[in-house]
Amino acid sequence: MASNTKWDWEITNKTSYWGGSLKELWSYRQLLLSQVRRDFLLNYQQTVLGPVWILLQPIFTLITFVAVFYKMVGISTGGVPAVLFYFSGIVLWNFFNDSFGSTSFTFKENSQLFSKIYFPRIVMPLSVISTHFLRFLVQLILLVLIIIYYVLFRNFALPWHVWFFTFPVAIFFVGMIGLAMGLFFSVLTAKYRDMVNLVNLGLRLLMFVTPVIYPIGFVPEKVRWLVQINPLSPWFELFRLALLGEGTVTGFQLLYSTVFTVLALSGALLLFNKQGDKLIEVV
Repeated sequence: MASNTKWDWEITNKTSYWGGSLKELWSYRQLLLSQVRRDFLLNYQQTVLGPVWILLQPIFTLITFVAVFYKMVGISTGGVPAVLFYFSGIVLWNFFNDSFGSTSFTFKENSQLFSKIYFPRIVMPLSVISTHFLRFLVQLILLVLIIIYYVLFRNFALPWHVWFFTFPVAIFFVGMIGLAMGLFFSVLTAKYRDMVNLVNLGLRLLMFVTPVIYPIGFVPEKVRWLVQINPLSPWFELFRLALLGEGTVTGFQLLYSTVFTVLALSGALLLFNKQGDKLIEVV
């Protein structure tokens, strides 16, 4: 009699590299939406300025970058005003930094929830990415307004070309790289406590080999390869090329980064799904 019973879900102690099905994940869409809402609101509760911090943080960072790297160090931003150059890099880097950093601690931050109730574990990283994407959209709107100001009042000639329509592609791949690296390190930070320090240090160092504060053309030829092997670099350059009309991108770099992203995300998902339930006892 039991053998003829059909269940919608069956929870066992077995783990799978493939995780749940898309149908199962879709059935938890309300949980995903509620987590995004909770995370977004929780970040700004009991704060004086609330969501205004979404804009203040990149603005303060922009002021620092312009004063230090442009005024003092003298890093050239080409034909793009320094404010636009740095702010475009800042908002895209914030999206990657927040997505990667927050996803890396998925098991540590949600161990109590994971041990009490079943749901596809991938829901939590997806909610983190979605939350930070909403923050990125707010900052992107501010960037567009600044661009409009420079075009109308500062005589910045914005070259419109076919590359303009590629900036969503750059945003997508930056988010996917952040998700892939976050899923991979979420397993490591759950097993090894000192990996938390490695993630924080690695993010700081990674920014300096990503064209956030400089264009690739500013890097000396003999060390440029350090920036070019970074899979984030072509997407940052493409993002600036699309919105500001200046950036160095080749088809080989885009292909290399695309292949890296697909392989890294696939591998990270398999590892995350396989280790997800096993790590609850470790954490």
